[in-house]
Amino acid sequence: MHHIEPFFRWVDEYSACADEYSPFYGRAYSEFQYTHSIYNYLIHPQWDEFGSETLFIKILYVDYHDGFAVLEFIGEWNDAVNNDVMQLKSEVLEVLLRNGIQRFLLLGEHVLNFHPSDDCYYEDWFQDVDDGWIVAINFRDTVREEWSRCGIDQFLHYGGELDDMPWQKYHPSELFRYVDGLVSRRLSI
Repeated sequence: MHHIEPFFRWVDEYSACADEYSPFYGRAYSEFQYTHSIYNYLIHPQWDEFGSETLFIKILYVDYHDGFAVLEFIGEWNDAVNNDVMQLKSEVLEVLLRNGIQRFLLLGEHVLNFHPSDDCYYEDWFQDVDDGWIVAINFRDTVREEWSRCGIDQFLHYGGELDDMPWQKYHPSELFRYVDGLVSRRLSI
């Protein structure tokens, strides 16, 4: 797992550690010192810790004008034991929401599994985005099945083109426009 780096092609356009509105503002990173692990597996030092023992994040891009953020995840999303969504909401999302972010693109290729608890924090997050949305891109089948089984699917958009999207080929604003179009078409049906 230590070879899996957060997507870095957009780093010249946005860096969470240089964004004074980011929850990770001022963080310094090492390329060589591995300090975080998931179940005894070291992870790349560019991933950000937000209070979960098994789930890590990288804010890849934030556009305050258009009100969207692209968040990449790695690890195990465990609400049952660690209440990861509560940690995510209080440590990361609340900061972004206070600064006008209403649309969230969640990238999940590296999320290995999901353990549910209740849907309260997802519902709360969904209500906080007002006219916005929360989109999950490229999460594994098992994760999406758990979301559907426990009712979280009513708060997130996923499925169809969002499950196998080559998002890396887009510029962040192009990705946003493309996904916004998909969500708009879904909502108008």
